[in-house]
Parts: sequence; structure tokens; C-alpha cells
Amino acid sequence: MTAWQAGLRGKRVRVLERSNKAGRKILMSGGGRCNFTNLHVTDDNFVCSNPHFVKSALNRYTAWDFIGKVIEHEVPYHERKHGELFCDNKAKDILNILLDECANAGVEISTKSDIKNIKATGNHKYQVSTNQGDLTSDAVVVATGGLSIPSMGTTPFGYDIAKQFGMEVLPLRASLVPYTFDGKLKEVFARLSGNAIEADICFGNKCFSEALLFTHRGLSGPVVLQISNYWVPGQSITINLLPDMSATDLLIDAKHQTPKSVVRTVLYHHLPKSLVLELESLWWFALKDKPLADCSNAQLIKIADHLNGWEIVPAGTEGYKTAEVTLGGVHTDGLSSKTMESKTQPGLYFVGEVVDVTGHLGGFNFQWAWSSGFACGESI
Repeated sequence: MTAWQAGLRGKRVRVLERSNKAGRKILMSGGGRCNFTNLHVTDDNFVCSNPHFVKSALNRYTAWDFIGKVIEHEVPYHERKHGELFCDNKAKDILNILLDECANAGVEISTKSDIKNIKATGNHKYQVSTNQGDLTSDAVVVATGGLSIPSMGTTPFGYDIAKQFGMEVLPLRASLVPYTFDGKLKEVFARLSGNAIEADICFGNKCFSEALLFTHRGLSGPVVLQISNYWVPGQSITINLLPDMSATDLLIDAKHQTPKSVVRTVLYHHLPKSLVLELESLWWFALKDKPLADCSNAQLIKIADHLNGWEIVPAGTEGYKTAEVTLGGVHTDGLSSKTMESKTQPGLYFVGEVVDVTGHLGGFNFQWAWSSGFACGESI
């Protein structure tokens, strides 16, 4: 995006791509169909140490600007839940838009380019040494992404460049990532592996409502990935297994209407049987065969409180191996929000995931790539 926009302005641009092909992460995104943006993009969909930083770029290049290009290139797409937009066919359609526009703007793309070092040579110029020779430039744009999915060849090189030029890099952590557990909970979740339910998960004042998936290592699914952007390791998360109802009302009403039934038979109507049986062994084993009529309201309320507010502490996450993004990065205090240029090193720019901006799941990280790239390319 940066190269395309700079090329349109008559700049001589070369993209140095370490891989053997451009856009590999685009190709594997969204299950191969690329969730390229979202209809409901706001600054609230991003995590950043400075929450106002993203506003300028997002306002200058909106989701509708990119959608317009998708339509112009006649790429069929569809909307899924929560405003997520996906290609009808393959993610390659989105990559081809970028490659075609770059070609039309005269941009050169050099694949298999390993950068050895970058030096500021004075007079606001840079020397970039690569395995394909040395280049001299008035500006360098760092668009290296984060550390997620190391099998794609990700490295900390972008962060190293920032540090080389005296810029602050905030602590890095895998995010939009599944949780792992140990001990008894790991065993419980492993037995439930493959089950999925709709649930709410909260951490502090942040809450998300989407699908929760049990795995052999812990918990995954969209709702888990979303809250991982905010979770602090070592702290508890709160899960509501019955997000659309009061579990207290459900059990107390059942006690009056079907007094001979037991707790698990009431819950079978709302949760998978295997999950109910696991929860029974955790929370109300002593009452498992006791008719509701013989259970005190206090006992039922205690069970209900667990159902609507289960507090658990993840042991950790699956890490960068399965994470979709990297939390943290180049501190935005050192960048211009209008141009993405370093405030202390003229001609050095940072765009996309390498910056301390992380979007929610659902196309927001791609939109940050488009918006930050546009802001940089328009001003470089």
C-alpha cells in the first residue's frame, strides 16, 4: 500500500521482500479468503498505548476506500457476522489488487532480498545493504510485520531497526491467540476438545461475545482471540457460559416448575451434554442426583454464579506459533500519526503491525495496514 501510493506520486520505489513471493501472509489469511476489512471500523477497535494515534490514518483512508478498490478490480466479496468482509474466491484476489496497482505505479518489487544493514549517511539519505547489492535512498519504510507465525519467516528485524535509530519499542507479546491451561482444567478442556458454544468473556471492562472452542490444550475460538488483546498474564478471565440468560432464574424457575428434575437435565437444553457433565464434576458433584426440590436456593444460586461468571486463570497462550498478531511494537510517541515518520530520524517510517497498534479480530489489522500505508505513501 505504501509503495503503491508513493509510486502514484511519481516517487521511485522499490519493495525489498525477504520471501520468495510478496504477500504470503495475505494469502494464508482468513482461511485462504482474506478478511480484508470490516464495515464497522473505529478507533475503538484498536489497542495502542496512545488510543488517539490511529484516528488520523483511519479517517484519511477508510474501509470504504479499500472496498472501492475491491469493487473497481471486480473482486467478488461477501459480508459475514460483525461486518467482516471476505473474498468469495481466494485471498490471491486481494494480493493481485496490490500487485497490479504497484505495477501500474511503476513500483519495483525485489523478492529474496535479505537486508544486511541500514545506515544513515547524512543529508537525510540512507544506504541499504542487501544480498542483491547496495541501495541509496532518501527514505526507508519499515513494513516488516510482527513475530506472529514464525513459519512464514518472521523476524524481529523491524524492531531492531527502530532500536538502532534510538526509537523505543514497547514489550512484545503474541495476541489474537488461544489460551493454554495446566492441571485439572487442561484435562477437562482436552476431554471437551471440539465442542463449541456461544459465550461472553471479560477481562476488566472489556467484554466480547462470540464462539468459544474447547481444545486439547485449552480454549480458543473468536471470543478467546479477542480478549487476548487485553488479557494480562497471570490474571483471571471471566466466562459467561449462558450469555443470553440468568442462570439463577433458569434454575430457580425449574425448581418450581419441574421439582423432580436435576440440575444437569435443566442445563442439557442449553449446553452440550459433555460440557454439563464436566461442570457437574467441578461444581455440584454432591448434588448431581439430587432433585431440584431438595436443593436450597443458595446452592442453586452458587451453581448459577459459576455458569454466568466462571473465573479462571490461563496458564499462558499458544504463543507466536498460532498468534495472528503481535501486541506492542514501535512506540507511537516517536512517530507522526499523519505520516508515520520518525520524529527523531527524518526519512525513516514505520507502518502496519511493526507499530504498537493491534486491531481486533475481524479485518481490523488489514485495515490498519491499508490506512497506515496510505498515510505514509501519501506523504513520503
